[in-house]
Amino acid sequence: MDIQQLNPEQRTAVMTDAQYVLVLAGAGSGKTKVLTTRMAWLMEQGIVSPGGILAVTFTNKAAKEMLTRISSLLPINTRAMWVGTFHGLCNRLLRAHYRDAGLPQSFQILDIQDQLSAIKRLLKFHNVDTDKYPPKDIQNFINGSKERGLRPDDIIPHDPFEARSVELYALYQNQCDKEGVVDFAELLLRAFELLKNNALIREHYQRRFKHILIDEFQDTNDLQYKWLRLLAGQHNAMFAVGDDDQSIYAFRGANVGNMRAYEQDYAKGNIIRLEQNYRSYNHILDSANALISHNTERLGKNLWTDRGDGELLRINELSDDRTEAQWIVDEAKSLIRDGIDYQQIAVLYRSNAQSRAIEHAFFSVGLPYRVYGGLRFFERQEIKHVLAYLRLIHNLDDDTSFLRVVNFPARGIGARTLENLTDAATQIGCSLALGIGALKGAPATKLAEFVGLIKRLSDMAKILSLPDLIQQIMHDAGIEQFYKGERDGEERLENLQELVNAAQVFCSEESFEGRSAAELVSLSASEDQAFPEQTSALAMFLSHASLEAGDNQAKHGENAVQLMTIHAAKGLEFDVVFVAGLEQGLFPHRNSLVADDGLEEERRLMYVAITRARERLYLSAAHERMLYGQTEYTTRSQFLDEIPEEHTKWLSPKLKESGFTRSEFAFRQGAGRATNEPKRQSAMFAGMSGGVQVGAQLFKVGQRVAHAKFGEGMIINLVGQGAEAQAQIVFQNVGVKTLALGVAKLEIL
Repeated sequence: MDIQQLNPEQRTAVMTDAQYVLVLAGAGSGKTKVLTTRMAWLMEQGIVSPGGILAVTFTNKAAKEMLTRISSLLPINTRAMWVGTFHGLCNRLLRAHYRDAGLPQSFQILDIQDQLSAIKRLLKFHNVDTDKYPPKDIQNFINGSKERGLRPDDIIPHDPFEARSVELYALYQNQCDKEGVVDFAELLLRAFELLKNNALIREHYQRRFKHILIDEFQDTNDLQYKWLRLLAGQHNAMFAVGDDDQSIYAFRGANVGNMRAYEQDYAKGNIIRLEQNYRSYNHILDSANALISHNTERLGKNLWTDRGDGELLRINELSDDRTEAQWIVDEAKSLIRDGIDYQQIAVLYRSNAQSRAIEHAFFSVGLPYRVYGGLRFFERQEIKHVLAYLRLIHNLDDDTSFLRVVNFPARGIGARTLENLTDAATQIGCSLALGIGALKGAPATKLAEFVGLIKRLSDMAKILSLPDLIQQIMHDAGIEQFYKGERDGEERLENLQELVNAAQVFCSEESFEGRSAAELVSLSASEDQAFPEQTSALAMFLSHASLEAGDNQAKHGENAVQLMTIHAAKGLEFDVVFVAGLEQGLFPHRNSLVADDGLEEERRLMYVAITRARERLYLSAAHERMLYGQTEYTTRSQFLDEIPEEHTKWLSPKLKESGFTRSEFAFRQGAGRATNEPKRQSAMFAGMSGGVQVGAQLFKVGQRVAHAKFGEGMIINLVGQGAEAQAQIVFQNVGVKTLALGVAKLEIL
């Protein structure tokens, strides 16, 4: 292992002997190399054994890459290492201690869709008005509560809606406990409670994991940080790697404040900054540095590279979103003719709604494209059906899986029969499969035949390998025959065959070859005999499938231009990047104006977008945009004005904040369009010379105003008329904001 290949800061991070370290790793600075080399170095130096390392990351792909890199650096068996996602590691912990965690040995994991189905079933059974209490809202309430470490009894409701939500949370948890299932949020909460409440188990793992390493630390939520602190105890080393400038998942509960808390609680100033970027040129990096410097709550760093300045950022303002999309397509075609690979071109946007015009433009000229992040493999309908059969084979009490496939393929078991079965099972207090004995007649016979099928397949699981068991399910349950008669059946059957292939690869990678699907195998490392872990290929594969379905990292597709949201682009890089829709209200998003830290998170999102580009970066805005079926008139994003001019090349005239200049630009971009639509153009620019009348107030460009939240500012642009008008205002304390004049309650000074 050649440490000398690392730069000085990377070497310092890898070889540090400090107990607590915060590595502030900028985009493209080699953080994965540092993490994996750090783990390999610790083992090579004899500081820790493979079983004494716990490494946490946020995607299964990243965890797998870590293990692959470690294997290439050291000749060790990585199976003894605990390297994985928070959910994956918590699942492993709970499997080993299911009794102490209050779970059945065969507990199953509900993915997001299965959880939503379970909540819908609960609401229906309790006659809950789903218009007043939408299932998705209840799901968000439950998951949000769990991610804050709160059980129903811990929540003090502030209004009747929240009080009822707490009641539904309690009913939902009782339902999950009865069925022996856990959702994603429960995995972490149950694992946290296990360590918190059981000193014996907590002390065992504190003795075992001498070195804890955390990737993407800026994406941790409060409960994840608490879980890590329990494992670390007082004596273990923690090595946290992250970039507060790339914290963009607040909507998922991520708390960028955890980085500062860790620095204050543990690292206490021991920060190693990885600022040398190996991805981009200096014009790109300097633009990103200048932009993010407008954020106030930062630990602080500046990216640089020795690759040179590279090309200037190209900025273009266009008349509307259709023209913008066509310009992107024309530029992409030109780049491809110059030899740029399709997959090395990415079009990024803030909102999914933006993709319609862009997709249409690509489709119209026949240029291959792919919307990145569609349905993942384990989320496809046919795959979920077979997984439901596998779950029932493993745990016949899984009511969610039972309801998914009891009548698939159709067996003449109707909704009324299932309602009667649910009522009977609820009265008895048992699972649906056990409740069949309470029914009579033909419905009971059909249900019993289905349970008999599952029991026969369960017996076969003791003999057949996992791939063969899946084939047997497809045949015996009639799934193969069903899809042969479907219009898109061929594609679905190909996917099912790929599931068999996936099971084969899984068994090979996890050393289950030559074993039956249900055979229990010990996974304990030789050094950890206190709590032996036992599982089967079937149990591990089901956990693997659920965790993969919940993984947010999509996979690369065919050779085509990549279209995606900026959130989906995190962690990726491309030779050429287009960032479309840089307009106030769209990016930064209008919701950021009222959310705490909203604008700073939007700026971090823009920082992520800029730093995806290796060679060339295009930024674009449109003056009109069709969103959600309505035409919106826009002003350019403040982010464009936060990038220094010496790093940019404007392909269109850079507009001043003057209505006449903006109007002239509209004519210059398309004189015919402006002439043919005089009323529309005048509506767009009416307020910029004479002002905009809203009720009794007349607003004008250059006017000073006051806002209750943002303080004093000056109007620099006006768009629209009457109650629909918007004003772009520079406030002294918070920068540029776009406000709707009909609701902003501005005071003219």
